[in-house]
Amino acid sequence: MDTYRNKKIILLTKHKKELAIRPIIESALGCNLIVEERFDTDKLGTFTREVKRPKSQLDTARLKIMKGLKLSKCDIGISSEGSFGSHPFVPIQWNTELVLFYDKSDHLEIFGIYEGPDTNCDEKIVKSYEEALEFSNRIGFPEHFVIMRPDHNNSKYILKNIDTYDKLKDSYEKCLRKSKTKCVHIETDMRAFANPTRMKNIQKATENLVEKLMLMCPECGAPGFQIQEIVRGLPCEMCGFPSEMAKEYIYICHRCKHRYIETNPKGMNSPAQYCERCNP
Repeated sequence: MDTYRNKKIILLTKHKKELAIRPIIESALGCNLIVEERFDTDKLGTFTREVKRPKSQLDTARLKIMKGLKLSKCDIGISSEGSFGSHPFVPIQWNTELVLFYDKSDHLEIFGIYEGPDTNCDEKIVKSYEEALEFSNRIGFPEHFVIMRPDHNNSKYILKNIDTYDKLKDSYEKCLRKSKTKCVHIETDMRAFANPTRMKNIQKATENLVEKLMLMCPECGAPGFQIQEIVRGLPCEMCGFPSEMAKEYIYICHRCKHRYIETNPKGMNSPAQYCERCNP
């Protein structure tokens, strides 16, 4: 792809996300990924709750890019933002990783995404070092770091960068001495550099971004020819009533506004389970 060959793309990060993003982006685009570290991204929110993230995941990723472009005086930026929580329908942990790309001169914004249960995000209150050790080994320690606090998960006293068994024991003892309940809260460290599982998911989101960027507009050749609208109403296979399933996908070029309509490739009818009339 020649559009971004030899161009500088800025990545604002303090958690080594370039290790996941750079090899994929540079190989696919022929660009030079430049890491910008002159802004503390923890000011925009931390997984450990010292700083609440005031904006949405997407808006936080946008803000990172804007700050990176301003500091570097470049026109193209990329950022990564993750979130963790329970799946809305199944009692499992769920990770969403977003990698956002923005070309200011071309007015192009496009993102790659990973969503799935591949995460070791977890926490526990322990009453002995043996329990802390068991938790740590279960989540993949020491390759995956852990974080400790006395008593509960909102204690202001917090110990990070625990990545050896000596640090694990020492941190547990320090937290225990400060604990009023003789308990210690231990959790997985979800910062990218401290969590190889999350780093792999950032890679997957970057690969998804590249796939979207590589789709070229058939009219003007602009990158990022992507789905902009979804038309719902695929007829039910039983009664023909419009369902909530997609009937058409509409691709729109950000540059020349060329439109392409793709019918649902899964078939011309929706399973009855998605029909409000057959399955209210």
